[in-house]
Amino acid sequence: MTGLTDSGALARLAHQGLVNLGVDADLVLLRSGLDPAQLYQANLRTKFSAQPLFWKTAVELSGDPCIGLHLGEKMPVYKGQILEYLFLSSPTFGDGLRRVLNYQRLISDALHGQLSEYPSPCLTSYFTDHKYATSHLAEAMVMGLIRSFQSVTDNAFKPEKVVFNHAPNTNIEEYERVLQCPVEFNAPSFQLFFPASLLQHRSLHAQPELLNLHLQAADQHIAKLQQQDLIVDVRSQLASLLESGEISLETVAARLSISPRHLRHQLNVAGTSFQRLLNGYRHSLARRLLSQTDEAISEIVYLTGFSEPSTFYRAFKRWEGITPIAYRNAKSVKTAH
Repeated sequence: MTGLTDSGALARLAHQGLVNLGVDADLVLLRSGLDPAQLYQANLRTKFSAQPLFWKTAVELSGDPCIGLHLGEKMPVYKGQILEYLFLSSPTFGDGLRRVLNYQRLISDALHGQLSEYPSPCLTSYFTDHKYATSHLAEAMVMGLIRSFQSVTDNAFKPEKVVFNHAPNTNIEEYERVLQCPVEFNAPSFQLFFPASLLQHRSLHAQPELLNLHLQAADQHIAKLQQQDLIVDVRSQLASLLESGEISLETVAARLSISPRHLRHQLNVAGTSFQRLLNGYRHSLARRLLSQTDEAISEIVYLTGFSEPSTFYRAFKRWEGITPIAYRNAKSVKTAH
């Protein structure tokens, strides 16, 4: 999967954790490419590829080489999200955990945890793209997991051992103080061990009717993410086909290995169409080329996939209300000031 993303809830929790640690949280977000003003935007997803820069900046601004562990300790608990409701409305913690593992994508596209029940219950969590998965992220995530599990079990959850697949960022005693259990490092994969009895821990809030509603809501969230995946894939194909002039719904469908009819239907379900995506891509590319490059207009016509300059001029006038030349002049005057 290209363009892996994380739930905006993670960014909000991390931001608040930094605030609680006395670190300039807004500056950390800005330097990692996220506008703090967009933090509470509905359905926010952030780029997983921004993780290394986020943690590098957090270490620099805090002066803490073990910032992930301490951020996890100070973050608010992951609450009020659909996954918490799945836990609470399931009969037992084990039932809830097995269900939640089917919906990890709601937290992050890169997260692929698995439950191993024998010989001792153990949650193994690994990230799809290891080059972006830093040790700080792993430490913050395990601390977040433990505190979430404690929240949904009314503090019954107690980790038995945490095993990391990286070297320690500080002394072992500090890890054991924060995680409240033995800790090991440099293992082949991450593991979180907990008592077998916890799998049978009964939820005080179990309600079969609510569980079904929460499962439906989780399925709807996943479906929306899959629609966004399709749109990203179509835009990626448009980018590679644009200069060739061979752009059609049929060509893109063939490159995505689906039928044109299915692609048209799926885009319609996602609230858009092939032509709308094509026009939107051409529009944004034309604006970027006019405002950020010195490419000749004749070259921009070619790069945006138009066969004739007159067609490009008409389309741009429809998009912006002014000609491409007037747009470029206005942008260059603005930049000069």
